[in-house]
Amino acid sequence: MTEHANRSDQADVDVSFDHIRRALEVAHDPRSPQPLRDTAEEYLEKIKSNEEAPYLGYKLGADKSQATTVRFYGLNLLNHAVRHRWADYSTEQSTLIREWALSLAQSVAVSDPFFIRMKIALVWEEIAKRSWALDWMDMDERLVQLWQGSLESKELVLAVLEALSEDVFGKDEDATAALRGTDLNRACVDIFTPMAVLVEHFPSRETSVNVRYGEEGWLSRMADLLERCVTKDNSDDAEKICAVKILITLKSVISWVILKSVSTSNLMTRLCQCLASSHVPIQIAAVEVMHSLYDHHRFSDEDFKALVAPMYTQNIVALLQQLYEWSCVDASDIDEEKYVLSTRFSEVILNLGRLLEERPGSVPIDSSLDSFLRLLINVAKNNSLQVSILAIHVWIKILSSDKLASSAPVTSLVGELLEVCSQRLIKYEALPNDSLNPSIIFLNENIHTMPERHAFLGNYARFCKTIVEKIVQQQPADALYHILGQVEQVISHLYDGEPAFNVQTYSKTSVPFLRLDAQCSVVEAALKGSSKWLTGQAEGGVVGHEQEVVLQNLKVWCERILGLNFEDPLVKERVIQLAVGLATGTLKKDTKFASSVFEYILNVQFQDNPSYPAYSEAVKDLQGFCIHELQRLAMKFADYLITIFDDIERRVSHIIQNTPPDEHLRSRYYAILFIITHRATSVDPGPRQERLETFLQPLVAQWQSNELSNSLASFNSFCELLGCGGIQQYVSQRALHTIPDWSAQPLDDEGKALQAHMHDAVEKLPLRATKSFLSVSVEKLDRKSPSYEMACRLWEKNVPMILPNLLRSISQAHAFHDPANWKGLPPEMSDIVRRILTDRFWQVGISTGSRDEFYAKVGGTKHTVEGFASSIRATVRAVREMGYKLLCYMSLFGEHFYSYKELPAPLAEALFNNVYALSTHQMAVMVDTIRPIIDNCPVGSRSHFLPPILAALFAELDRKASAEWDKIEQTTREEAVGRGSLDEEMRDESILRQLTNTSVMLVVGLLDPHRANPPEPGLTNGAATHSLANVEPGNVRSFILGTPEILKPLILFCTHAIRMRDFRSCSFITRVLGSLVPEFVTIGPIDTEVREFISTEVLKACITSLHDPYFVDLQKDLAQLIASIIVTYVPRTETPKEILLSLPSMPPDKLDRGIQQLYKAHSNTRQQRAIILNLLESLRGVSISEQGKIAKPDPKKVRSAIQERYMTVDVQADGKEKETTPDFGGVADMFGQP
Repeated sequence: MTEHANRSDQADVDVSFDHIRRALEVAHDPRSPQPLRDTAEEYLEKIKSNEEAPYLGYKLGADKSQATTVRFYGLNLLNHAVRHRWADYSTEQSTLIREWALSLAQSVAVSDPFFIRMKIALVWEEIAKRSWALDWMDMDERLVQLWQGSLESKELVLAVLEALSEDVFGKDEDATAALRGTDLNRACVDIFTPMAVLVEHFPSRETSVNVRYGEEGWLSRMADLLERCVTKDNSDDAEKICAVKILITLKSVISWVILKSVSTSNLMTRLCQCLASSHVPIQIAAVEVMHSLYDHHRFSDEDFKALVAPMYTQNIVALLQQLYEWSCVDASDIDEEKYVLSTRFSEVILNLGRLLEERPGSVPIDSSLDSFLRLLINVAKNNSLQVSILAIHVWIKILSSDKLASSAPVTSLVGELLEVCSQRLIKYEALPNDSLNPSIIFLNENIHTMPERHAFLGNYARFCKTIVEKIVQQQPADALYHILGQVEQVISHLYDGEPAFNVQTYSKTSVPFLRLDAQCSVVEAALKGSSKWLTGQAEGGVVGHEQEVVLQNLKVWCERILGLNFEDPLVKERVIQLAVGLATGTLKKDTKFASSVFEYILNVQFQDNPSYPAYSEAVKDLQGFCIHELQRLAMKFADYLITIFDDIERRVSHIIQNTPPDEHLRSRYYAILFIITHRATSVDPGPRQERLETFLQPLVAQWQSNELSNSLASFNSFCELLGCGGIQQYVSQRALHTIPDWSAQPLDDEGKALQAHMHDAVEKLPLRATKSFLSVSVEKLDRKSPSYEMACRLWEKNVPMILPNLLRSISQAHAFHDPANWKGLPPEMSDIVRRILTDRFWQVGISTGSRDEFYAKVGGTKHTVEGFASSIRATVRAVREMGYKLLCYMSLFGEHFYSYKELPAPLAEALFNNVYALSTHQMAVMVDTIRPIIDNCPVGSRSHFLPPILAALFAELDRKASAEWDKIEQTTREEAVGRGSLDEEMRDESILRQLTNTSVMLVVGLLDPHRANPPEPGLTNGAATHSLANVEPGNVRSFILGTPEILKPLILFCTHAIRMRDFRSCSFITRVLGSLVPEFVTIGPIDTEVREFISTEVLKACITSLHDPYFVDLQKDLAQLIASIIVTYVPRTETPKEILLSLPSMPPDKLDRGIQQLYKAHSNTRQQRAIILNLLESLRGVSISEQGKIAKPDPKKVRSAIQERYMTVDVQADGKEKETTPDFGGVADMFGQP
């Protein structure tokens, strides 16, 4: 670095200020021609590698006469030099750069734009991470000197401190900070903590190296300044901004500072002053500091007394109540800032409630708990469910506390809480988006994707049910009396204010039904609570009058409800669901009551009216639901129902005779009789088995018939079997490929006839009936029960007779998706096969609109060309998916299924030979459905059963997923140049992510080192569950690692999955591969081959993904895998070093230093990751926001971690808790490939 900015030793780059200024003007002028702009940007980029770059950067940044773009570019030059070339500078050079940064900081003024000041702070912080507490010992003194200057200087200091805190202690690991180990941690603690606290906590601390200046520490300095900014009369905007900046910095540091320093600096008083401020940004920032503070789980008794207990005093609770009321907004006129304050405030309430529940004994007696609990009730009532859910969650914790639940302040509020939860159990997802319901308006404001909306509402409903359950468990008689009376009141006034029931205007989301459904949800939760109360009483040996009264009242109430007449099929279904739940739960010992419910359901009339499709569909749903509930009761009360079996059989026969011909319904009704016979252990097993065989003989005969075998012998005869023989001719003659919108084209009579023929043909197949009898033979059975043993004997001789034609049907169903088999179509129509066989399905996160809207749309196109195509899909899908399901049920017979030595090869052939022809969605369904076949394989059958199945499966998954991701990237590139449909691309990518994730989770499950083996016959599932310390050494992971036939395609799939652009899948795969690396360190042919593959292909895939901006948030995981490969394998093979040396800018000495650092880091994984990220710094991808292609989101609109958690599926109630694809054409060159 010379002192002459306008001259360089590199003659090929002119670095004069004028050239830089003109280049920046061209680069930022939208009117500049693209070639000229590219030349300018290339020139500006080249300057970064110039030796004079730091000095140029300093001079440009310090020259306030320059345009802000020029100054900012100069600061970027200086920052780039610090980040990428610091290690190359001598001590004199690094000292000089540091002085330049200090000079820039000292010259900041109010006239400097905010982003210029923040960039200077960033340069300071980058230097500090590299030299502070090493050769820069007076940094704290320099910061204090700046602190004594203007507000702008103070803001710069705060920016430096916040950046240091985030990089040293933040969750997003900073590679440079991590390389320093604990040095920076200690230094930060030193300068933030008041000296008195530091000495008290670390009396024997090392004092020879002093990095701090003054006695106060930064926590005290910030607290003092905060008080001045907030309490000063008529404080101006600059002071308010400064106050917010102080609070933002405090939020960052409060999570790691010594808690004693928080109380010593009197910070809590200052925060409360901020809450009382009239400036909303200050209030929001103060609330966020409080949330970070109370999110701690390590309060000592002294810290709790000083920092937590005061929050329950009358004055503070009154302040919190006042703040909450101030923050509440009207749904019709949402004040955005106040609403953010309200949501953040509820997070503080969550933490205060959690701390109260965890340590009620630490709260002083004179605290105002009744006022605090009243505040919790008020927050729970908030019309915004996102605000309310946190208070609801707190109430679950309080009601679960032995000390708090029975206290007077809590019991006085449970009635009000019960009312809130009862009102909030309405199905919000069934209400229209344009509803005027305030909660829906807030939902639309908060949540914009269907997956998050469904998950959030599911969690909210579950929390409300949990509260109802706990209240009833603690106060059964009073709570049940209130709840049951409330339901009767709702039923009596079901249609008040609404039109009377009318089949012509029938809707599944009518207001009357939603009212009743909400009350039924309350009752179901109450029944769970009463069951737990009764169980607790029984375990305590107490069965008294109160229990008898509760049970009798429930029985009488249910009988009264069943005696009412309901016209709405959905209402009737909901009432039946309640009754069956009561019969199998709380009143499970009352067999006569269960029998009366069984009889009631048998007598339900199904008055269909096909003229009104919505009503007709609801009637069909009711009929299917009734059969399911009858089967459920039959499984539970078989020993009682067998005593009235003859009467039940007559009733079932009568129903079948008077029901329109439907083989599926017939088989399900007969399955009820099968269940009772099978599970009635009070009857002699011999006659029972003989009777059961009479149910199965017609089915087995149908599977073995020559007619079925001949129909499955060829593709054409299979099509005839399904009633699809004429579809190719029909499609060709009607030229369906020329019709753009099939849903708008009515179906002619011939098409309707084909449609009906397909429906009739598939109903005649033995698939549905076999599924009905197989499912009821094994579902919900203990493997050591006599009924399970009987099922094994019953099916053992029948399964071999079913399997041959079952496998042929699956194979032909897969072949149906291959356009090459549709020989009746001319070549130009081959693409129509994919269009016909692409499923229409509704799925959260993929489909637009609600589930009901989707099915209404599908029903409306039944008699169109789209409906015709849907019939074809449904026909072949029924064969395919029911075939999978039958195999899964058979797998539950254990060795009785897996011991067939000739089964694996034909099974693998049937499942995977034509599976590539399936769509991405269909293949994901296949993988998910057949997984139990793999999981249930007994240990003794693994060696002959799993290799052909898993080898073929992973080969096909790799083939399909890799090809589809290649298509997605090609489509994305076409989209970037103006071709293709964005909506279609996003949908296809979402479906592909599902297949990728399903496949990856299969790998995760198989290679889980703690996975127990499936239970053997004679063991319960519980007996087969092992603790982590007692896992069998012969689990499926060890089997796979010792079986090359499976291991090779599995690792190949995992390697390719590293490059698949699905964040979740890639994250799991890097961890799986990381767990495999240590497995292949010994000498042996398999170990050597796998070790070399991981050292080349897996390492290359990791480096390539590390280069990809899409994976920027996965760089830590990728770096850890790379580190693991190097540390584990370099002592045994040179291959990893050779791969890394083939990268650009990777000199051998740099690599050797990095490897030595990795060995020294040993088990410090954070430091290992930092070393790799530092080593590959020039190759790492940069996030799109860092590239400046999209703006960073507004911090106020970014959801907190708590808010995100409630938008994921199954949050524990107890609290236990699209950018353009870049061109990678040059990436291969990184590995030295031609």
